[in-house]
Amino acid sequence: MILRDHGDHRRDSPVTFGTGRPCLRHLVGFPALLVLALGWPGTHLEGQEAPRLPEPAFEDNSFFVEEAYNQATRVVQHINGLWLAGERLENLFYTFTQEWPLGGPRHQLSYTIPLTRLAGQSLSIGDVQLNYRYQLLEGERWSIAPRLTLILPSGSVAKSLGFGTVGGQFNLPVSFRFSRQFVTHWNAGLTFLPRASASNGDIHRGLVNYNLGASVVGPLMWPVQFLLEGVVNFASVIDSTGDVRHGTAGVVSPGIRVAINVGKLQIVPGLGVPVLIAEGTSRVGLFSYLSFEHPF
Repeated sequence: MILRDHGDHRRDSPVTFGTGRPCLRHLVGFPALLVLALGWPGTHLEGQEAPRLPEPAFEDNSFFVEEAYNQATRVVQHINGLWLAGERLENLFYTFTQEWPLGGPRHQLSYTIPLTRLAGQSLSIGDVQLNYRYQLLEGERWSIAPRLTLILPSGSVAKSLGFGTVGGQFNLPVSFRFSRQFVTHWNAGLTFLPRASASNGDIHRGLVNYNLGASVVGPLMWPVQFLLEGVVNFASVIDSTGDVRHGTAGVVSPGIRVAINVGKLQIVPGLGVPVLIAEGTSRVGLFSYLSFEHPF
């Protein structure tokens, strides 16, 4: 039986804006959106019963868009994401996320550790995120699981890998199963950084960033599935004069993943081809995904 993954991925990949500092969507997110762009090296009718999906159903393990499913009772998940980006794929963005149910599937705790290596720099840690997600609704068709994230200032401001302030993020994932074979996920969120630092560390401003995302995944009953994901981020950055600038960046990513079951362990490798679109330009990257999920 394929275990049902309830990933918060991405929550689990930091998205960065302009300065390259990770700003979770979790991001919803993914590292280095604007950083790269700016040149840094069916419907359920009333009265009609929703069709039940036969088991096993392989519904999530997305790369860029967060699903509205918490971890099952006494099941832990370990999620690895690696994004190679830049003109020659010289920039590396890695995130590790671990998700734990808190007494049952209604409450979930997780953390995300981002590591970044830009061209000419060594591998360094970014701003770590601590996440709590509440399973507000999980039905035959609709699932809703709002998430709160505490952002810790562990990344270097000078290297543009952190914001230099404790911050917070709210993300609202909504999942809708519109047929026996396909599910779609939707995200809307904001990130608040009350005292973000400019790269020189001398100027501080309050920033609010917004994110939207959507995806379609299927066929649900196949061990090999296809994904089409899209994320848009509306970001604010502090320039050298202390002014706050606003920009928009998006990612469109087709991908593929496979479920491999070894006893009670589920292994999910996947590959994506994210296309970063910002300021009238587009750049193609490579994304690899690897998840391990098992009872404890």
